[in-house]
Amino acid sequence: MKAILLKWNRISLVKRILAGLVVGILLALIVPKASGIALLGTLFVSALKAVAPLLVLLLVMAAIANHQKGRQTNMKSILILYGISTFLAGATAVAFSYLFPVRLSLAGATEGLTPPGGIVEVLKGLLLNIVDNPVSALMNANYIGILAWALLLGFALKGAGDHTKSLLTQASDAVSQIVKWVIQLAPFGILGLVYESITASGLASLLSYGKLLLVLVGCMLFIGLVVNPLIVYMNLRRNPYPLVFTCLRESGITAFFTRSSAANIPVNMRLCEKLELNKDTYSVSIPLGATINMAGAAVTISVLTLAAVNTLGIQVDFGTALMLSVLSAISAAGASGVAGGSLLLIPLACSLFGISNDIAMQVVGVGFIIGVVQDSCETALNSSSDVLFTATADYAKQRRGEKLPLLNTASLD
Repeated sequence: MKAILLKWNRISLVKRILAGLVVGILLALIVPKASGIALLGTLFVSALKAVAPLLVLLLVMAAIANHQKGRQTNMKSILILYGISTFLAGATAVAFSYLFPVRLSLAGATEGLTPPGGIVEVLKGLLLNIVDNPVSALMNANYIGILAWALLLGFALKGAGDHTKSLLTQASDAVSQIVKWVIQLAPFGILGLVYESITASGLASLLSYGKLLLVLVGCMLFIGLVVNPLIVYMNLRRNPYPLVFTCLRESGITAFFTRSSAANIPVNMRLCEKLELNKDTYSVSIPLGATINMAGAAVTISVLTLAAVNTLGIQVDFGTALMLSVLSAISAAGASGVAGGSLLLIPLACSLFGISNDIAMQVVGVGFIIGVVQDSCETALNSSSDVLFTATADYAKQRRGEKLPLLNTASLD
């Protein structure tokens, strides 16, 4: 048994995940009523969600408490990259909607969902999350609140003794080790998630929304494979695709199936470590990115809003389209890092065109119907770009210092 485990661990994690994906599809087709298989996916996602808040709290606290003067982080550059990418995603989605207009068949309104009343409410929610009770923030996976408390406690502990700082570092290392153990179970988790997705939702229900899905997924692919690489190239002045494909492969695959940026934080932390990035930087930028770096959400908001606009025959001028790009980028930053978090922001964007809340909520309902594909692609784009831009800022800083490292991707196979 030990020999089998050693051989298993020698296989690349990505290859093991792909094997789990294939087995999950086969099992869904052969034994569609074996509900116990889906439990593997539920347990995997639950384990990631359980460990992520504690990991973020301890990593950020340790990084801030042990930070020495003279060591600079790249948070300003990363935040700029996050903002540029999210805005360009919204603008690209608007352009795609002009080129490939989609009209919807709207039915009954969605019940039991309460969208935010305006952009002020979204921003208010973010501010309230910052001052959330620390215990409540940990219990509810409120990463803005967790980050705020971790930063405050980290700064407060900068003057603590070496023994205290060492204990804090050891605690963060221990949780990081638990994360590594959980991630090793990813092939089984992906197997369960794929099985559940195919047996529960199927693909037949998506056929009537094929054009909408093509526009959404096509736009996200364009962002991930064209726009983001251009941003990376402008910063590194070298071929961006080795880094882009590494992030999509190592982070995007798991994010696609977990459908939660928050649950993918441990995966991204591990990837940043393998890329040998600055721990002081990525321990903050990754959880922050899971909250505010939402290019995929900006695409979803813009495309579905303009689908409603086209359905109602509303004319959109350039100025309004530009406003929608900005609004989708800002509101996307307020989308929660859980499955379907961006859909409830669609009524906010629809209000820009005077579309009633009843109709907007019908569009939200359409979003939930196609969510099995839309939200998976959205999360894969969001989460993988957290690592992509963190690595870009780190490598760009080293490039300016005339010591540009090789993009450390070969060791990941």
